[in-house]
Amino acid sequence: MAEATADILVVDDDARLRALLQRYLAEQGHRVAVAADAAEAYAAIGAMAFDLVVLDVMMPGETGLDFAERLRREGQDTPILMLTARGAPDDRVAGFEHGADDYLAKPFDPRELALRIKTILRRAAPAQPAIALPSGPIQLGPRWFDAERCELRGPEGTQRLTGGEAALLTALARRAGEVLSREEIAQALGTPDAGERSVDVQVTRLRRKIEADPREPRFLHTIRHKGYVLRPGP
Repeated sequence: MAEATADILVVDDDARLRALLQRYLAEQGHRVAVAADAAEAYAAIGAMAFDLVVLDVMMPGETGLDFAERLRREGQDTPILMLTARGAPDDRVAGFEHGADDYLAKPFDPRELALRIKTILRRAAPAQPAIALPSGPIQLGPRWFDAERCELRGPEGTQRLTGGEAALLTALARRAGEVLSREEIAQALGTPDAGERSVDVQVTRLRRKIEADPREPRFLHTIRHKGYVLRPGP
């Protein structure tokens, strides 16, 4: 994942700050979506994969702390940078305990925000899985996956995959036609301690990109009580 082309979700109930962050981060080369509260953020995360969430702590309704904790409880491992006007040590500790990866007190210098984001993205970049690559591109209906290039190509052009999605598809493609347990997949992704739910989340995201109807998958199948299997084909 290139640091200058990350997908970032900014969640803050302050419309002015949302607009400022969206413009500034876009100028840094990122693709930026915004949400005014936890409900909007949850819908956005369900619709696409983000590389980072910039999350305000003090929001009406579900707070940023509660929202971060819910994401972690559901197996979401997207890095979270929390923003808050409360910068006491106890507040920072609470943020980390609820799932934050970093904590930035308001007011802040946008340049420091950009550096924090750069550091988080570098730290979160997945290591290359220790698995052999498929011998060539594999066909998934109208699309072709090139594991060596980590590209998914189709009628709409080249589709971007996150590091986790590319690693998952590579692991499944290497053993196409075989059922892989969630534990085997987690090992292949280099996240053996992330839990089964984390694997399920990655599968759901990947299906949105390779299946015409993710609810009725043609290629990436769930095998009840066993795991997942990739069955490529035209």
